[in-house]
Amino acid sequence: MAFSNRPDRPLARRGLLGAGAAIGGAALLGGLGPAAQAAETRTKPSWPRQFPLPNGWRPEGITIGNSPYAYFGSIANGGVYRASLATGKGSVVVPGLGAAHPTIGLKLLDSGKLLLCGGPSRELRIADPRTGATAVLATVGSEGTFVNDVIPGPGAAWFTDSFKPQLYRLALDRHQRPGAVTTVALSGDWVQGPDFTANGIERTPDGRGLLVVNSFADGGSLMRVDPRTGVADAVDLGGAKIPNGDGLLLLGRTLYVVQQRQNAIDVFGLNKAGTQGRLITRITDPGRFRIPTTAAAWGDRIYLPNARFDVAQPGPDTTYDAVAVDQV
Repeated sequence: MAFSNRPDRPLARRGLLGAGAAIGGAALLGGLGPAAQAAETRTKPSWPRQFPLPNGWRPEGITIGNSPYAYFGSIANGGVYRASLATGKGSVVVPGLGAAHPTIGLKLLDSGKLLLCGGPSRELRIADPRTGATAVLATVGSEGTFVNDVIPGPGAAWFTDSFKPQLYRLALDRHQRPGAVTTVALSGDWVQGPDFTANGIERTPDGRGLLVVNSFADGGSLMRVDPRTGVADAVDLGGAKIPNGDGLLLLGRTLYVVQQRQNAIDVFGLNKAGTQGRLITRITDPGRFRIPTTAAAWGDRIYLPNARFDVAQPGPDTTYDAVAVDQV
C-alpha cells in the first residue's frame, strides 16, 4: 500500500499495493466472545510456537474460534488460510477474489462463517470456510476508504475505516445472518489524521462501548466510542502512547495492543467501562517478531501473523509465518 513508512506512523497495516442502554451493553456488543472462551482451554507444550504460512500470502488479520484452528487473511489475493494450532499445518479454505479484493481484518462468527474486511476495495464480505464461498455484503464509504478491521457481537458487527472518520455497522440477526449496513460518523475526541488513522477495534470489558485505535491523535491513542452516537472519548492510558497500534485483543479486562512496527505487544489493564487503562507490560521477541499486526487467543497463548511490512516489494516467494507467545 502506498502509505507512509515514517517510523512514527503505522506501517501500512496494510501494505497493500506495495441495542439500548443496559441491554445495549450485552445485546448490542455482546460478551467476551470465542477468543476469551477459548482461552480457558490449555494448549499443549508440544504444539508449535512458530509455523509457516504460504509463500507470498501477505497475512494481516488472524481469527480463532471455538476450536484450535487459526484463520489468516491474504493481502495478496483476498483468500483465507486455515492452520491447525496443534500441528502448524494448514490449507486454503477460501479462495481469493484476486489482488483487487484483499482481505485485511477478519473475524470468525459463532455461526462458523467469516467476516472479511476488503481494505481499499471498500468491501464488507462474508465467507464460508466449509464451502469456500464468498459474498460481497456491501461496498461502503467513498473514494479513499480503507476497510480495516472488524469486531462482531450479537446484533451487529463493526468495521473501521482507516481514512474516513466513521465506522460501518453491519446488522446481524440472532442467527448471525447479515442485514443492513449503516455508517456512523465519529465525533467527540476523534481527530482524523492526514493519512492512516483508525486501525484495530474491540469491545469494552462491560460490552457497552467500542475501543478503536487512533494512530494520529495525541501521538497514538485509544478511543472509546459510543456505538449509538459515534462520540469518541480518549481512553486514559496513564501517558502511554500507541502510535503503531494495530490489532486489539481483549481477554477479560486485559487488552493486548499489537504495536506492529515496534515489534511489540503492549498489554494494558482496563477498568470495566474501558475509559481508563494502565500499562502492565510489553511483550517483545526480537528473534521471531517480524512486524506482527494482529492477535488472537487460544489456551494460554496469543497467536500473531508476521506481516513483514518492511519488505519493500513482497512477491510470490516471500516467506511468512505465525508465532505464539504466552498470555500475561
